[in-house]
Amino acid sequence: MALDYGKIKEAAENYRADMCAFLRAMISHPSESCEEKEVALCIKAEMEKLGFDKVELDGLGNILGWMGDGEKIIAIDGHIDTVGIGNRDNWEKDPYEGYETDEIIYGRGGSDQEGGVASAVYGAKIMKDLGLIPEGYKILVVGTVQEEDCDGMCWQYIYNKSNIKPEFVISTEPTDGGIYRGHRGRMEIRVDVRGVSCHGSAPERGDNAIFKMADILADVRALNNNGCDESTAIKGLVKMLDPKYNPDHYEDARFLGRGTCTVSEIFYTSPSRCAVADGCSISVDRRMTAGETWESCLDEIRDLPSVKKYGDDVKVSMYSYDRPSWTGEVYETECYFPTWINKEDAPHVQALAEAHKALYGDKRVGSPAAMPLRNRPLIDKWTFSTNCVSIQGRFGIPCVGFGPGAESQAHAPNEITYKDDLVHCAAVYVAAVNLYKGK
Repeated sequence: MALDYGKIKEAAENYRADMCAFLRAMISHPSESCEEKEVALCIKAEMEKLGFDKVELDGLGNILGWMGDGEKIIAIDGHIDTVGIGNRDNWEKDPYEGYETDEIIYGRGGSDQEGGVASAVYGAKIMKDLGLIPEGYKILVVGTVQEEDCDGMCWQYIYNKSNIKPEFVISTEPTDGGIYRGHRGRMEIRVDVRGVSCHGSAPERGDNAIFKMADILADVRALNNNGCDESTAIKGLVKMLDPKYNPDHYEDARFLGRGTCTVSEIFYTSPSRCAVADGCSISVDRRMTAGETWESCLDEIRDLPSVKKYGDDVKVSMYSYDRPSWTGEVYETECYFPTWINKEDAPHVQALAEAHKALYGDKRVGSPAAMPLRNRPLIDKWTFSTNCVSIQGRFGIPCVGFGPGAESQAHAPNEITYKDDLVHCAAVYVAAVNLYKGK
């Protein structure tokens, strides 16, 4: 049966006001990581009101809404936690009350990424209204927790604990009107340096851990900034774009972008301000491109000249995450978030591309205010990281991204999202699951 794209667009447009009201309701509940209870209950109530076939909260606090009764699952994911607001003085209006105009909705979480949840919930509702839940499938809309703290941990719980394994997943993270087929991975590295304290009046009696760390900091900077010529002692991360150093993955690396590393935190221990520091530690934010693994990234730090120089006084490790969710549940995991990428012709990517083309054409669309940043290919990639690091990066479940809002609004003060995007995304989700060719 041919899809009636006009009817899908009309249905999405008819729910514009409802989606906007739902998004504003979600924004009104502050929901930083591990504090998502109120917004989860808000979403649960909306799903129940709209007639989802089954609505449940799992042990971690993720909200799951089901439509249909097939054996196979297509999931639409959106995280329901947000970052904090930072300096309140940077916000022009109350970040949790905000306002709306004919084009935008203002408030923390609008783009990152409760807007995606609004489109997903109403997309599933339209599928039921129009009889467009594909035969043999059920649709799962997931509002996931703790993504801002530990992206993908929620899906480790869903996959490993709840044994839910979709055929493919649409991520509703903001994509600026684009369809995204991958992004770089990341990991959180810690470097600890040991020294020996002594009285600051005679520093030669001790072994200053901060001075040792200074050498390591310089090498970490070089790892990020250097080129990869043969004569370069510390070859920079740009080397992974070169077939010589990354023969199997350099093309994907060039699409995703080179890896990076930067020091994000620094700590010390010392008996007093009048003593030599006996310990110093740093956190390294490491972004990984195709062909890099957590082992290779740790080894890269361990092989830095300064790290080797100080031998057993240096420890390089990966952070782990174990914060309790809002339900009190703990799912401990290492802070490793793998790179993932799909070919442009992958069936699930093409399902969204064909849906978008049939509904809105082969160029990005959006509110006039959004369009200056949307002069880019329709099929592209994210700059930041998403839950897809687990869904596809760990478990190999194909992912594709299409969500309302803009990456540039994520974590920024005066966050906004666009009403047109809510409508467009809901419509594309309906068409895409019906155009998917399956495995």
